[in-house]
Amino acid sequence: MPPTTDSTDTTRIAFMCVRNAGRSQMATAFAEREREERGLEDSVEILTGGTDPADAVHDGVLEAMAGAGFDLSDRTPREITVEELRSCDYVATMGCSTLDVGTVGDDVDVRDWALEDPGEADPERVREIRDEVERRVVALFDELEATG
Repeated sequence: MPPTTDSTDTTRIAFMCVRNAGRSQMATAFAEREREERGLEDSVEILTGGTDPADAVHDGVLEAMAGAGFDLSDRTPREITVEELRSCDYVATMGCSTLDVGTVGDDVDVRDWALEDPGEADPERVREIRDEVERRVVALFDELEATG
């Protein structure tokens, strides 16, 4: 019997938006926490990126996440490629209706979370968006554990 490879045993999840400066960065931080708390470091890979990345994570997002115990000050928005998305099991878009992920293929479970952009929102609204992102990430990990 041939040995199993990591690629078949690993679930890949991507959190993406246009700028990769707000919602997808929050989702990634919460996903990293969930992966660690659930002991899934060896079986879940997390990607994040944007189709037109910003220069930096939004200041309001940095503040809101710091209030929840996360330091995102060292994070830099990055571009995500269609090839990376095709390699994923799940892709969560953050409500960017301009994103066309239809080319990733039928094997990828694409979910549009339809979340408001926190970029120009007031601090209270950014915290509300952060909390909704957290709920969705936790629900996704609950689903992964239930089907895994």
